Amino acid sequence: MSLALTDLCRYPIVQAPMAGGASRPELAAAVADAGGLGFLAAGYRTAEGMYEETEQLRRMTRGPFGVNLFMPQPLLADTGAVEVYRHQLAGEAAWYETPLGEPDTAGDDGYEAKVAILLENPVPVVSFTFGCPTRETLDAFAAAGTLTLVTVTSAQEARDAERAGAGAVCVQGTEAGGHQSTHRDDPEGGLTGTGLLALLAEVREAVRLPVVAAGGLMRGSQITAVLAAGADAAQLGTAFLPCPESGAHPLHKQALTDPLFTTTALTRAFSGRPARGLVNRFVREHGAYAPAAYPQVHQVTSGLRRAAARTGDAQGMALWAGQGHRMARELPAGELVALLAAEMDAARAAMSVRSDR
Repeated sequence: MSLALTDLCRYPIVQAPMAGGASRPELAAAVADAGGLGFLAAGYRTAEGMYEETEQLRRMTRGPFGVNLFMPQPLLADTGAVEVYRHQLAGEAAWYETPLGEPDTAGDDGYEAKVAILLENPVPVVSFTFGCPTRETLDAFAAAGTLTLVTVTSAQEARDAERAGAGAVCVQGTEAGGHQSTHRDDPEGGLTGTGLLALLAEVREAVRLPVVAAGGLMRGSQITAVLAAGADAAQLGTAFLPCPESGAHPLHKQALTDPLFTTTALTRAFSGRPARGLVNRFVREHGAYAPAAYPQVHQVTSGLRRAAARTGDAQGMALWAGQGHRMARELPAGELVALLAAEMDAARAAMSVRSDR
């Protein structure tokens, strides 16, 4: 990557920020101590909660880490469509004996307050999801000594990030688990996306920024492949979900390799925004009807998801996972980083042997 991040990390391995509790300080610290870049996810956290986790992480490690922020979202949801979806979910509320959440008009996730805290208490890296900050914000982080990383899902989004002054881009292929980080959620665009290798090539031709590749990566050989294709580093999320340091629910961890869950799909069922997760009953029954309404749908289903987890029902949970989920390995995060690095070395050695023939 850029000189700044090359100096920070021993390995080009980035632990993805996974909002909702998986990316705990314990996970980020373990990855950082092992030579990768650990990440906290500030999404769905209060500004105060983000600050407390960041300070906890500082006490746990001297290694490199970043914090991810959700960009404010425009309030474009069709309130009528949200109410229709609420009506469809009435049976779920009765089954789990919990009320549906009330959608509100707050779509900024405390963004301005979080930016202010991170500028006053700088961290090595700050990344952004669901959009691109203003040049003023990106310049302020650069002046504070923070590397900025904007997640993109198209060459045009990468160009926008470069023009705004981003330090690097995270190229997210459609294989990635969790939310697709499109800068604008197009209700007419369908639940599709571009594969990582094709997108990586497009972005490499479009911008001159350092690039982090993300999407379905689970093995060191895959990291080596995307590095050979032009990436400067690789970001892995699902690979770190089963780690004991991860805050993911035990049912979520188990589901990654459970033969009951054979495939993933992009769905709006749980949040109103396209996100890739394991196909379970909730996705099958409601995915086709969920409107493009984030964060309103997320707010409506929040109680249902908590109730499903509380009662041990994985069929009602948001089981975010990338397409490579069945290759998940239940290892401590530090051991996983070391194994990925060893697999990278083996892949490079094999490539060298083939090139010598």
